Amino acid sequence: MLIIGEKINSTRKSIGRAIEERNDEAIREEALRQVEAGAAALDVNCGTLSADVEPGTLAWLVHTVQSAVDLPLCLDSPNPEALAAALSAHKGRPFINSISGEAERYRHVLPLAKAYNACLVALGMDDRGIPKDNDQAFEVGERLVTDLMKDGIDFDAIYFDPLVRSVATSPGAVPETLDLMKRLSSRFPGLHFVSGLSNVSFGLPERRHLNRAFVVLSMAAGLDAVIMDPLDSSMIALIFATEALLNKDRFCMNYIAAHHEGKLKV
Repeated sequence: MLIIGEKINSTRKSIGRAIEERNDEAIREEALRQVEAGAAALDVNCGTLSADVEPGTLAWLVHTVQSAVDLPLCLDSPNPEALAAALSAHKGRPFINSISGEAERYRHVLPLAKAYNACLVALGMDDRGIPKDNDQAFEVGERLVTDLMKDGIDFDAIYFDPLVRSVATSPGAVPETLDLMKRLSSRFPGLHFVSGLSNVSFGLPERRHLNRAFVVLSMAAGLDAVIMDPLDSSMIALIFATEALLNKDRFCMNYIAAHHEGKLKV
């Protein structure tokens, strides 16, 4: 499981303040905490800033985070100018979060992904919005993955996000999402899947329980990357346990190593 730390995001008050003040130390400390907890990549997002300020600030975030940790970053913005600035500052192979089947977004993001050999979070939506049912979702996903490969993106660089909805308002959201992942896996064997977990529990109390259950179910359906809070030790332990149970951890060696490193304590 690729764990992408979600906490360097300007929607969080403390991080938003650190970004506004260009507080290098606070950003570096947040990056280090997530990496020490098990993150293998970090999402960076300053999308609450105005469009004219975001490009320079996202580039600063990239430089600041990579001065503390030698990891790929997931550059999180719908603003092509901000993505371009961040990509030019990034060391190593980046992730772009995200591209979709929306014509305008696709047109702007694809050249950046190709120029920087980036991995792509591919959102399962198009100009019609979020699909209304699973057949439309499959159609959108199949077309998006096919188009990306046709346009020169390596299959292994595509991380499809099935866009789970909140079970508070869409009771069938999780079974539908799991079914979509299985259908796309059959169509594209080996396709990567990524998910941000928080949507599934939006509007409900004690959201962490729903998020944790969802990651276990999703891993059984093919999820192999997750954007999450790596400081959630219960979630981390469940990920190690689920990989062992799904035979994705030969002889449970990673699970045993995690035990010795104290990562299974909750």
